[in-house]
Amino acid sequence: MKKAVSQVTPLSVLQRFRVLIRTAQRHSQWIERQSGVTGAQLWALQELAEVRACVLANLRTAWRCIGRPHRTWSTASGDCSPDPQGRTSADQRVVRLYLTEAGTALLARAPSPARGVLPEALRLLDPEALARLQGELDGLLLQIRDLDEGFGMQPLPFTE
Repeated sequence: MKKAVSQVTPLSVLQRFRVLIRTAQRHSQWIERQSGVTGAQLWALQELAEVRACVLANLRTAWRCIGRPHRTWSTASGDCSPDPQGRTSADQRVVRLYLTEAGTALLARAPSPARGVLPEALRLLDPEALARLQGELDGLLLQIRDLDEGFGMQPLPFTE
């Protein structure tokens, strides 16, 4: 049986964005109830587990990816309290972070996907579909930027 194609309108597309946002929020709240940490914290633990150790300076990129792009790095780095034992002798400014046994245990019992349902769904898209989606979203964001500039607002950056 063929699925009926609904009429595409700006409102129908907006409704899908709202469903995406609500779904991601609901999943994040569920993660927090199940694990006791926020979805962003669980994502950071997952990233750290995959690289085994992380230089504190490398968290800038991860910080943007876990939903804090609006904060400055100096503010974000204040949220980390690395152990001074993690400093290398060659350069005392370099701090390595490691996942503790408690972090490993939390990650093992935490619900999946650790990065969230939306990033996981995007990961599962084939490369061509993902490229098309990014291209269309880039076009939409350019339209929004033009509207923001027309209203005299400072547009938010959206490219890496």
